[in-house]
Amino acid sequence: MDWANDGLDADHMLISSYCDLVILDLSLPKIDGFEILARLRRRGSKVPVLILTARDAMESRVTGLDMGADDYLTKPFDLRELEARVRALIRRGQSGMGAQLKCGKLTLDTVGRQASLADVLIDFSARELCVLETLMLRAGKVVGKDLLGEQLSTSGEELSSNAIEVYVHRLRRKLDGGDVNIRTLRGLGYMLEKQ
Repeated sequence: MDWANDGLDADHMLISSYCDLVILDLSLPKIDGFEILARLRRRGSKVPVLILTARDAMESRVTGLDMGADDYLTKPFDLRELEARVRALIRRGQSGMGAQLKCGKLTLDTVGRQASLADVLIDFSARELCVLETLMLRAGKVVGKDLLGEQLSTSGEELSSNAIEVYVHRLRRKLDGGDVNIRTLRGLGYMLEKQ
């Protein structure tokens, strides 16, 4: 979970990182929540947004929802209700994802667990597919090593310190000659991008 002290920091975070859900206060310093929401939607982001605010006027609720918020909750609230709404929005977001991901000529069938480059099937291990899917879900965005590590260690087993580098190296080798590239951003992570 990440959080920002002000609207400017929040906007920068939403540009540079991936998130499953945004909980947005409208009364942020520097840039207010409505402007952050407008910028997010102008960039084409479909991330679910829950507005959590003290502004309980009907006009604010309607404005927020019309601008692209997925839910609106006013303070004070019961934490259990917030948790339930968050779970529902994340579920809704995940069910809306297609079974096929594309970046350039690279296609990943997330149900059949197969990937192809220019319609030629490529053989990937389960862990390579896990890294590839994580990068494809966030194509054009920085994916931190910590997130890749979380995705790879879902079974609770420890990863060696260079495991992520090894999987990224293997992916690069298998994707060589295609129209996609995995770029290393030193100190930040990796980014899958179309060349």
